[in-house]
Amino acid sequence: MKKLLTLIFITFLVFACKDSETSKNVTENKSISTVYYNGDIITMSGETAEYVESLVVTDGKISFAGSFDEALKTTGSYKVIDLEGKTLLPGFIDPHSHFINALSMSNQANCSPSPVGNANDVAGIVEALKNIQTEKSIPEGELIIGYGYDDTIMPDGKLLNRDDLDAAFPNNPVLVMHVSLHGAVINSKAMEKFNISDKTETPPGGIIVRKPGTNEPYGLIMETAFLPIFEDLPKPSEAELVQQIKDGQMIYAEAGITTAQEGLSHLSDVIILKKAADDNALFIDVVSYPFITELDSVLSTYGVDAFGNYDNKFKLGGIKITIDGSPQGRTALFTTPYLTGGPSGETDWLGESTFSQDEVNAMLKKVYDNNLQSTFHANGDGAIDMCIKAHEFASNGNPAKERRTTIVHSQFVRADQLDKYVEYKMIPSLYTEHTFFFADAHIENRGLEQTSFISPMKTAISKGLKPTNHTDFNVVPIDQLFVVWSAVNRLSRKGEVIGADERISPFHALQAITSNAAYQYFEEDRKGMLKTGLLADLVILDKNPLKVSPMEIKDISVMETIKEGTTIYKKE
Repeated sequence: MKKLLTLIFITFLVFACKDSETSKNVTENKSISTVYYNGDIITMSGETAEYVESLVVTDGKISFAGSFDEALKTTGSYKVIDLEGKTLLPGFIDPHSHFINALSMSNQANCSPSPVGNANDVAGIVEALKNIQTEKSIPEGELIIGYGYDDTIMPDGKLLNRDDLDAAFPNNPVLVMHVSLHGAVINSKAMEKFNISDKTETPPGGIIVRKPGTNEPYGLIMETAFLPIFEDLPKPSEAELVQQIKDGQMIYAEAGITTAQEGLSHLSDVIILKKAADDNALFIDVVSYPFITELDSVLSTYGVDAFGNYDNKFKLGGIKITIDGSPQGRTALFTTPYLTGGPSGETDWLGESTFSQDEVNAMLKKVYDNNLQSTFHANGDGAIDMCIKAHEFASNGNPAKERRTTIVHSQFVRADQLDKYVEYKMIPSLYTEHTFFFADAHIENRGLEQTSFISPMKTAISKGLKPTNHTDFNVVPIDQLFVVWSAVNRLSRKGEVIGADERISPFHALQAITSNAAYQYFEEDRKGMLKTGLLADLVILDKNPLKVSPMEIKDISVMETIKEGTTIYKKE
């Protein structure tokens, strides 16, 4: 009752002073703070869940976290937000995704199988492509693009190929992105457009699936063979970009994310994001990691000093080096053969590396010599071995220096490799959603034992690491509560537990997208926790992930997302 009377009295004062001299002084000398109370406010600042009664936000930062009575005493003029039992957390931090892909998704067909889409077979994919052609009035001759093709769950092993797309779209080039984002299926018109023919040689580190008995490309093109096609995709106009930048950020904001990653940027992507920042068009933080082949271009354009600091919510975080492909696409590099052979029928197939060990060594040394952070893409244990060897080579005799080199995915990491992560202060950015979306493919390709250790969050935490957990959007949707759910439950599409020993608590799962993710970005002194002096990046949920049953976590809704004290998304 005392708190309620105090609240009523203070609220009366705030409104009563609008026309008074007090109001004038407040306007001239002080900001009006916001006090959040009457909900579960989880600080994420310790190794176990810590709650406070209230949180005060002033000028975009957290000015107090503690008891409600103290909040009222330490604050000048303020407004009060009654959480009404909802849960307040630090804004979610995206450890790895491809923000630039979000910009064009509204113009592409969702060719994902359920539950992400409805394209569960070849007919469903064709229907999705036809729908986007009609919806967007794409004329004959123009490129039609889809995303989300997952060959691992196609019924009866009937895979999408060139002939399927030719029959449905004889007059349009068509490109359907593989769910891994490492390749696509294209039709004959698209092959003409991108200069792919039976005379096109498969480059090192690439895959071109050929029609049986011929040398004709049959549609699926992966890894280094796909890179020239990806780089040659049409670019939006400046007017289209303005709207796409806004729409792309809203995809993240609706998921409670206040910091997003552009996880493999070309110079053209960096230019787009830098311009958006210069135009004050970013309302979430975006961290870009240019691809290693773009390092010289980025350095000559912006200089090494442009890395590591935000400029209007845009930051160059470091450099990305891709070591292998995807395990579901059978292009990840392992030390033991796939049980199912290679994507083109290869036997004793280990997968392939994008670059040789000597090339990776030289690349990483150049990154380290410029004092930049590196993020690796590595899925298979063979690729992770290459990362560790390159780190030992490039570290100038000091592999334990605090560099926070991040190995993105680290899916099939071995326990002995995690020990090296500890020794060398590396960070595993894991990907537990694979236990749901791709577990069946991994079991078929790698066996149950190895699949059960995929993205081993619990083992990593037990060794003292600070693992993060990501979506790799748009491989799978941006849905941070589903990320938490997958780490806690590790259930497959069939409802089977994949690696019961690697299930973690909801609190540890939240750390992977808050405090640990801030640490990955060298931003633990700016965000990821609810502590005095940190940015007021917040998310409000309708329920507390720590108090609902584990299976209910994925059904929790983001009610509001707040960036530096300003609401950027609110659920209707």
